Amino acid sequence: MQRGTFQLMKSVNKSIILNKIRTSEPISRAQIAKETSLTPPTVSSIVKELIDQGLVRESALGQSSGGRKPTMLHINTDAYYVIGIDAGPEKVECVLTDLTGKIVYRTSSRLAQPVAKEAFLAALKEIIYAILKVSHLDQDKIIGIGIAMHGVVDVETGTSLVAPILNLRDIPIKEVLEEEFNLTIKVENDARAMTLGESWFGGHGDIDSMVAVNIGRGVGAGVVMNGKLYHGAHDIAGELGHMTIDINGSVCECGNRGCLQTFVSGAAIAARAGMPTGKDVFEAAQKGNEACMQLLAETGRMIGVGLTNMIHMINPGKIVLSGGVMRSGTFLMPPLLETIQQRVLTNGARQTSITVSRLGEDATVLGAVSLLLVELFDPISKIG
Repeated sequence: MQRGTFQLMKSVNKSIILNKIRTSEPISRAQIAKETSLTPPTVSSIVKELIDQGLVRESALGQSSGGRKPTMLHINTDAYYVIGIDAGPEKVECVLTDLTGKIVYRTSSRLAQPVAKEAFLAALKEIIYAILKVSHLDQDKIIGIGIAMHGVVDVETGTSLVAPILNLRDIPIKEVLEEEFNLTIKVENDARAMTLGESWFGGHGDIDSMVAVNIGRGVGAGVVMNGKLYHGAHDIAGELGHMTIDINGSVCECGNRGCLQTFVSGAAIAARAGMPTGKDVFEAAQKGNEACMQLLAETGRMIGVGLTNMIHMINPGKIVLSGGVMRSGTFLMPPLLETIQQRVLTNGARQTSITVSRLGEDATVLGAVSLLLVELFDPISKIG
């Protein structure tokens, strides 16, 4: 779907109705009018437009409380599709989903290290062409491409300002890909995209404030406040991994010393254990290696310190943890939770819900998909 076409599909009232159908289907026109306070003629007119566009379909008649039985409405989930990309830092993961986020096709490729800016952009183009080829879809059926990128992202221009693990700066992702594919492109920090994906697909209900933390190759977090994804004044809100824990600690990839991710990332855990990967540490702990079990417990306590600081700064209702390191949750979670209970200031803060993501390894790439879906279904919840 060309960029201009996608913009025409969006309007506040249209999105209100679409979202009401999405969250309440099957639902009648009369019920939509009642629950949204839109007038029945407005609802009927917009629903007709949505049916004509293929976004909404009608089904069998519903129950009547007297008079003619109403026709029920549903989202036509396979009318359009979204491409989502988790871009690095070690590989590029790409999925094609329907309007519910159901993954229809997926592919991935490794990123050569080190990688130049041009080669990185070429890798993105290549994987998008690959998913288009395998899906056999007309490009008009795709509403856009969402890209989750590690590091600091200027979301307005879709530019990767700083990608520290790739050692790249000022990558014009949105500009280059919109020129190549003539589709709407949304670029977001990977942890914030993951947070949006959690709020969209994670089954957390209508929670008002939430933090999602990704702990893997690096450490990042996203913040939802008052139902909106929060960026901060200069697009660096949520950089939990670069919270200083030890001013005399090891040098981080960002150049500072003692950042949280120098203690709790997968690479940091492996280095402290003298093993090739964090996965090796986890597997050794599973086999009863006492030193590895203690190291993971210590890592859990360090994560707990970082999350305690986050609780004191933001006071979210829920914290959701994901990423490769959380596969060791059996060893991490008890000391992590104990640390938070010992360190938070109030009994109320001790009630903060802390869970591991149910989306697993797909949390970030589904977050990339949600960048487009939130634009279609809920543009009034503007990302701030």
